[in-house]
Amino acid sequence: MTHDRRVLVHADKSALIDSVAARFITKMADIPHEQGHAHVVLTGGTVGTGVLEAINASPDRDSVDWAKIDFWWGDERWVPRTHADRNEVQARAALLDHIDIPAANVHSFPASDEGLDLDAAADRYAAELKTKAAPDSLVPQFDVTFLGVGPDGHIASLFPHMQGIRENDLTVIAVLNSPKPPSERLSLTRWVINSSERIWLVVSGTDKASALGLALAGASRDEVPVAGIRGRHYTDFFVDGEAAAEVPENLIAQPH
Repeated sequence: MTHDRRVLVHADKSALIDSVAARFITKMADIPHEQGHAHVVLTGGTVGTGVLEAINASPDRDSVDWAKIDFWWGDERWVPRTHADRNEVQARAALLDHIDIPAANVHSFPASDEGLDLDAAADRYAAELKTKAAPDSLVPQFDVTFLGVGPDGHIASLFPHMQGIRENDLTVIAVLNSPKPPSERLSLTRWVINSSERIWLVVSGTDKASALGLALAGASRDEVPVAGIRGRHYTDFFVDGEAAAEVPENLIAQPH
């Protein structure tokens, strides 16, 4: 097992979601206690939203001081503010609308019906990130960044063979030609994601097995974007048995 990448396999999707939710609650009780505040990046998708629903359903939910946590998103679809496809809308329904958190702690991407074009929206989110950053940084210190993985290996809205996965200067990009609808999106860039202390990739299903196996076996980030993801200290792949089918055996750790 490598020092900085772990694959923790769970029996099924339900066990996976419950385990990640419990781990997150524990971390969010510990991190703000140790350092005063935490910054978390959320993802969308069925599993990402399922984790938030499990956090909300947990009897330990209110052991977290939510006022000491800021939430961000790794990417967002360029649709109107209340559109059901927005990651923000799904996260609010699953968790954020049910916890005691100041509105200012929830940092959603701009929406398509707010008078900005896509490039201006990217610039606005980049500016918001900088307001919470240290003086010598462009982004906050993210303590936990959640990511899903697409069947093609994409993460956030960084897709194979597209410029976004190669961007090394900007913190937020406009995505104009996503191969997955909708075609227009906003996304954090790879280097920003990789600046996170902990990256938690939560992956379920047989359709993810090939991409996950290729990424962990050393594929290039251009071919399989998730292969280019590494947190500053921890990069954990929380997967179910189906998604783990092609993961190299030496990378698999036991859940605990």
